Amino acid sequence: MEAQELFTAIGNFGFPMVLSWYLLLRMEQRLDKLGDCLHELSSAIVKEQKKTE
Repeated sequence: MEAQELFTAIGNFGFPMVLSWYLLLRMEQRLDKLGDCLHELSSAIVKEQKKTE
């Protein structure tokens, strides 16, 4: 997002709204990565449990 677009968005929607939108977009990417890591961890746990049985 360019500076002019950012200032236009702030003028139209207000600073708190634009900041919330930005933070949610960043957080979404991190949550997706966390979900992938949790899936890998659960798969590794299942494999380890099958080995010990």
